[in-house]
Amino acid sequence: MLSRLRADLRCILERDPAARTTWEVLTCYPGLHALWIYRLAHWFWTHGLKWLGRFSSHVGRMLTGIEIHPGATIGTGVFIDHGMGVVIGETAEIHDGVTIYQGVTLGGTSLHKGSKRHPTIEAGVIIGAGAQVLGGFTVGAGAKVGSNAVVTKPVPAGATAVGNPAKIILAKSERPRQDAQAAGVFSAYGVTLSDDPVSQAIKGLIDTASQQEAQVELLRKEVKRLSALLEPQTPAAVEVGKESEGAKQTDLKELRELVDE
Repeated sequence: MLSRLRADLRCILERDPAARTTWEVLTCYPGLHALWIYRLAHWFWTHGLKWLGRFSSHVGRMLTGIEIHPGATIGTGVFIDHGMGVVIGETAEIHDGVTIYQGVTLGGTSLHKGSKRHPTIEAGVIIGAGAQVLGGFTVGAGAKVGSNAVVTKPVPAGATAVGNPAKIILAKSERPRQDAQAAGVFSAYGVTLSDDPVSQAIKGLIDTASQQEAQVELLRKEVKRLSALLEPQTPAAVEVGKESEGAKQTDLKELRELVDE
C-alpha cells in the first residue's frame, strides 16, 4: 500500500511541472484522491460488496469530479491531471504509467452485460484533454491520443491518434513497451507540434517557400552573370547590323529591369 502511494506521488512530481512539494500533491491533487477512493471502492467491488463499491465511487465523484467505476482495473503510476469530467467505465483496463487529462471518457459502445465494453489502455499511453476512447479495443503501449480526439478503433503501440473520427498520423508498431518518460520528451496534452497535422502542413508550406526563395535568388544571380557577359560583346551586332544591336540592347535592358524588380 505504501509503495503504491509512493509511486502515485512520484509519477505526479515527475510529470507535472506545477507540482512543487509532496505535501502539495497529497493535499491538492484531485486525480490522486480519486485513485485512492477508487482503490477502496474496487476492494469492496471485488469482495462482493457491490453496492458499497458503487457508493464509494459516487462519493469520490462528488469530491473530485472524476468518475471511476469500481469494476475498472487500474495499474500503478497512473496520473490523472486536473481530472474534472474524467469518466472511466466498468470494464476499462489501465496499465502502468498512463497519463489522463481532464474531460477524458473511457467509455463503451455496447449494451451487452458481461462483455468487454470499455478500452484497454496499455503502459505509457497519454490521453489528451477531452478525448473520447469508446469501445472494447486496445490502445497500444506508448501511444498518444490527441486532445478532443474520438477513438473507436484500436491504436497501435507508439502511434498518435488525432481528430474526429481519429486518424493515425504516426505509427511505430514495433516499438517496445515503455513508459511515456522513456519514450522521449513528455507531451503534455497528447500531441506535439511535430505530430499535429495542421502544424505539419504549415511547416511544409514554410519549407516550400524557403526552397522557392533560394531558387529565385539563384536565378537572379544567373541573370546578372549572363547580362554581364553579354553587355560588352558586339560581334553578333556587327554581323547583323545596327538593327540587331538595338534589339540586343533592348533585351539587356529588360534583363536588368527583371533583376531589379
